[in-house]
Amino acid sequence: MNSVDAMRMFMRVAELASFTQAAESLGLPKSSVSTALQKLEAELGTQLLHRTTRRVRLTADGQQFYERCRDLLADLDEVQGMFQHSGQALSGRLRVDMSSGLARHQVIPALPAFMAAHPVLQVELSCTDRRVDLVREGFDCVARVGAVADSSLIARPLGALEVLNCASPAYLEAYGTPQSLDALSGHRLIHYASSFGGPEDGWEYRDEDGRYRSLPMAGALVVNSAEAYQEACLAGMGLIQAPASGLRALLDRGDLVEVLPQYRAEPMPVTLLYPHRRHLPRRVRVFMDWLEATLAPYLSPIG
Repeated sequence: MNSVDAMRMFMRVAELASFTQAAESLGLPKSSVSTALQKLEAELGTQLLHRTTRRVRLTADGQQFYERCRDLLADLDEVQGMFQHSGQALSGRLRVDMSSGLARHQVIPALPAFMAAHPVLQVELSCTDRRVDLVREGFDCVARVGAVADSSLIARPLGALEVLNCASPAYLEAYGTPQSLDALSGHRLIHYASSFGGPEDGWEYRDEDGRYRSLPMAGALVVNSAEAYQEACLAGMGLIQAPASGLRALLDRGDLVEVLPQYRAEPMPVTLLYPHRRHLPRRVRVFMDWLEATLAPYLSPIG
């Protein structure tokens, strides 16, 4: 095992604070990672990691070595790709995360053409509605829908998804079609929450002054995934406010009906996030450019 491989292992252990998780993310036996890092410490003549039964943490020397490794490996990736032509096929592993809605409706239908152009590239596509830890979980980039709060990452705004208000025909037959905000008092809202137990969002709308407000609404169901949110609406359990891109086909077929178009929620920003790096591997840069172009027809400008 060469020094570069050992440095990559060390970085994953440092980021995950776990030999077991690092080994799993690298697809290696835990014993191989442990042995490689013991040899690396012996070669350097210093202890890089404090090991306990519960966790692993960096020593002072380990922190300095980690920062130098991060820059060195980024430079190495850049050097290895500096003479590759822009149209040359990509290689290596690319790990990305995005919401299930973006993946299902926009990205996966376009992905076969991208993969055909880069047949030796291995893409690990995580589709989840939870907020992943980009660094700890080893993602190269994530496409996030909604507000971005993590200032430790580089943010690349892509645009915004238009949001529509919808209900099923069966629900409207049972409860009537609301024509005003006052009428919502007699209706149910399906609540979406990334984690249970917190405050529930109400009906979001734009007032006469152009400001977005939230109107509290009753609802017996709270879900934590985009698919469950949409399926609950189709089942007639209440009203939803969701990105238009995932609703168009259902509206065209008559499975859902738009309501109160004059009181829509604020468009949801879509942002690409990636770690602070002086140089991004070419495979990451090319994929992010492709993703931006793929999503562009579905997004409106932010602001």
